[in-house]
Amino acid sequence: MNRPAALLTALLLTACGPELSRPPAVSSPAPAAGGSGLSAQATGAWVSGTYTNAYGSRFYRLWVPAGYNGSAARPLMVMLHGCTQDGYDFAAGTRMNVQADARNFLVLYPEQGSAYNGADCWNWFYDVNQRRGSGEPSLIAGMIARVKASYRVDAARVGVAGISAGGAMSSLLACTYPDHVRRVAVVAGLQYRAATTATGSVDAMRNGSLYDPNARGSACAADMGSLRRPMPTLVFHGTADSTVNPLNGTQTLAQFAQTNDLATDGVDNGNVDSVADATATATACRSYTRSDYRDSTNGSVLLRRYVVQGLGHAWPGGSTAGSYSDPCGPDATALIVDFFGF
Repeated sequence: MNRPAALLTALLLTACGPELSRPPAVSSPAPAAGGSGLSAQATGAWVSGTYTNAYGSRFYRLWVPAGYNGSAARPLMVMLHGCTQDGYDFAAGTRMNVQADARNFLVLYPEQGSAYNGADCWNWFYDVNQRRGSGEPSLIAGMIARVKASYRVDAARVGVAGISAGGAMSSLLACTYPDHVRRVAVVAGLQYRAATTATGSVDAMRNGSLYDPNARGSACAADMGSLRRPMPTLVFHGTADSTVNPLNGTQTLAQFAQTNDLATDGVDNGNVDSVADATATATACRSYTRSDYRDSTNGSVLLRRYVVQGLGHAWPGGSTAGSYSDPCGPDATALIVDFFGF
């Protein structure tokens, strides 16, 4: 990596063992004021491990809810942190483990680590990390496969959510591994292949991607290949985000609209598009607008977007116990879980 470019990227984003080892249980943080108010009867436990393939090794943490007993397949949420974060920090800020305990689903937190990026950012802007079977997506997919092999996971209810660099990587994972990931949520992130170099990523974050979302949406559908399927998509972005330009939220929505247009029936016929079919406004500390985008052939909502007024580069409705989290705004964690059907 070109070091000056990498450092500038990090500043702007300031976003294998065969067995699973089980450290002492760590309780999930309590909900912050203004959050969903969920209170689980019992808390789960952390399980940790390392996954290795030809592209390196990465550490991961898995939250196993107290209610999990292996008697039935449960959903799996994959959470991709932003720069300078790790799994513990991301769990604290989003309070996803509280939701997991209350609704009985597993949560996987892959970790980048400073050995692979000085600011712990996912390197979403390199071509090697934008393809199936290579780079960082292959490592994350390998972790998902390991969890599926070790726990009873409902393969039809596996979703990925990420913030900032993790949001950009979530877009990539949805396009390259639709067999593993069936739903995606992008928070303050970028569209699929928004940039292909470190310096290009800086420009994309500042000004929006140079690449046409419609073309990237078609490329995403093509990369899905024979595994192509509709990809329910949720996008969150704050209007005051000075790290990742809010235009990126618009582009991400448009990219996945085109992907879903092709994935639903194999034809570029506009049955799914980026023109909202329904829009509503509300206030939860901050005012926000929710827009729904439907498949015109059956009326199902395939995409949903939240634009949060005055929100900076942060996870809306989260806890200050973690970084890049704002307790004001709609509770993104609860909304993601609801939209994913967990």
